[in-house]
Amino acid sequence: MAGVYSVTQVNSYIKNMFTQDFLLRRIAVKGEVSNCKYHSSGHIYFTLKDSGGTLSAVMFAGQRRGLSFRLSEGQQVVVKGTVDVYERDGKYQLYASEIELSGRGDLYLRFEKLLRELEEMGMFAAQYKKPIPRYAKTVGIVTAPTGAAIRDIMNISARRNPYVQLILYPALVQGAGAKESIVRGIRMLDAMGLDVLIVGRGGGSIEDLWAFNEEAVARAIFACRTPVISAVGHETDVTISDYVADLRAPTPSAAAELAVFDYFQFQSELTARKQKLYREMSFHLSQSRAKLKQAELSLKTHHPRHQLLEKRHRLADLEERLLSQITERARKDAEKGRLRAERLEALMERRLEADKRRLAVKSERLWGLSPLKQLSRGYAFATDEKGKRLQSVRQAPVGSAITVHVTDGRLVACVRENQEESHG
Repeated sequence: MAGVYSVTQVNSYIKNMFTQDFLLRRIAVKGEVSNCKYHSSGHIYFTLKDSGGTLSAVMFAGQRRGLSFRLSEGQQVVVKGTVDVYERDGKYQLYASEIELSGRGDLYLRFEKLLRELEEMGMFAAQYKKPIPRYAKTVGIVTAPTGAAIRDIMNISARRNPYVQLILYPALVQGAGAKESIVRGIRMLDAMGLDVLIVGRGGGSIEDLWAFNEEAVARAIFACRTPVISAVGHETDVTISDYVADLRAPTPSAAAELAVFDYFQFQSELTARKQKLYREMSFHLSQSRAKLKQAELSLKTHHPRHQLLEKRHRLADLEERLLSQITERARKDAEKGRLRAERLEALMERRLEADKRRLAVKSERLWGLSPLKQLSRGYAFATDEKGKRLQSVRQAPVGSAITVHVTDGRLVACVRENQEESHG
């Protein structure tokens, strides 16, 4: 064997060959876009295809500044860039630096023109967007009666909530008469007073989706009183209906999830909320019972009967204390009175003894001065008729009656003569 090369050596050799080929350094390739994916990093990965083959392509985030439209499935484009080999995988691909629409550019021009006109009219304004009801019971669907879109909506609706009523208007979604059919479906279902409408179809090329870029369809959606969810194509497909509708769903399946609430999840949440409510009610009820019991005890404590009994006890204690104080004070007062009486009695006795002595002395003195004592010695004294003692003969004129007092009685006499003696 002449020579054995490693995979890396072969890939490197092929890369050098591509690098040295001037044609591949700057090339323009025409084809239809497929497998278009927008990566979170900002890169766009897609495939160019025609009737005879496919070519992998990538546009890095740094090159996207020159891209004036959103790349999507089915577009006919001209991609300018470089064909090179990715050594690690041993694959070659087209590294795009510029992308232009080809063939169907007139449709995109019409799309952009109508988009600007309707935006200037305010048909995309947020204040006109109606809220989607959370618990819809009736859902209208304007789409083709056959195809993946209606099947996905029905399957997801049945899985999420079998009690929701789906009403289908079988519309033409592409080709001649499609826009008129869609407009009639929107107006007919809107007149039925449903909770929400889903207007859309499955994916396809820009020609296939063009009915949802028509001004008549946009105006019908804008005039619809029922909230409208637009679900046209795949996630990367964007139509004017998406801008006018009250809510855009990336796919018909997503539209069904947005329109039909999950009954079983709702039931589970409701059960959980019930249990939580019961727990909280039990907790608050227990607290309330405890507070009531405490209030009952407090009420009993503050009951008038209890208060009266307590006041009576307190009054009895006060009476007993007051009686004890009074008794003690009376005892003390009695003791003081007894002592005072004893002192007074002793004082009185002393004073009586002194008075007795003084009386004896005075009696002795008085007896010494008493007429009776004088009378006992042989003296007498006389009084007039009125009992007034006679001290002068002038007081007893002749003929007047006098009384003479002697030791053992009285003598009543009549004055026959009075003689006045001179003391000289």
